Amino acid sequence: MILQDDSYKPIKFHYIFKFADGNTASFEILLDSKTLNCITSNTDPPEWAKLTYCQCKNCPLDESRHTFCPIASNIAGLVDTFKDFSAYETAFVLVMTKQREISKSTTVQEGLSSLLGVYMVTSGCPIMEKLKPIVRYHLPFATLQEQVFRVVSMYLLVQYFLMRKGKKPDWELKNLEGIYEDISLVNAGFSMRLKNAAQKDASLTALASLDYTASLLPLVINDTLDAIENSLSSYMKD
Repeated sequence: MILQDDSYKPIKFHYIFKFADGNTASFEILLDSKTLNCITSNTDPPEWAKLTYCQCKNCPLDESRHTFCPIASNIAGLVDTFKDFSAYETAFVLVMTKQREISKSTTVQEGLSSLLGVYMVTSGCPIMEKLKPIVRYHLPFATLQEQVFRVVSMYLLVQYFLMRKGKKPDWELKNLEGIYEDISLVNAGFSMRLKNAAQKDASLTALASLDYTASLLPLVINDTLDAIENSLSSYMKD
């Protein structure tokens, strides 16, 4: 049996929204398999996507090199599609990848929040790209406990590789909270952008949901890990 090498092919996430009135909206995200950067063809971003328009307080990008905010440029079409939707309208959301399909009857907010999260992490923002490894193994509609497990596992794996390279690892997760504080500042900046771009509240509420999780996660890590520890009991035996 010859295994086909697909490592060079783009990673694809396909989101399909089916709304209560029977209409649908479809979004295909392609990620470079090496860099995990979003492959986009948006050549005409709106005014609110300019870098200096409500620029995030902690943004490290320079206007002389970046005319547009990379995230805003990539989500402009998404925001435009949902500008007339309210957050709690019902939708059936199907997420397709090469490996599996995941679907859920939910709200526009929850489906859009999942989709926004992918774009925000993979668009080239130096702050958000810390979460790229999680997007590589994307899990739509993850619970808070699942998110804690995935984030902490990812972070500790990074520390392992740092240790292998002779660098000092952070086994106690001391720097993880700082990463999420920076992410919350990005979310706050984007809320200001979207207030002028979205006519109804679907995009704003979806972003607020992401921000709530980003703010809550550092606060619940220890308690959640205590609960998760029971499932690891086979490794704790003398």
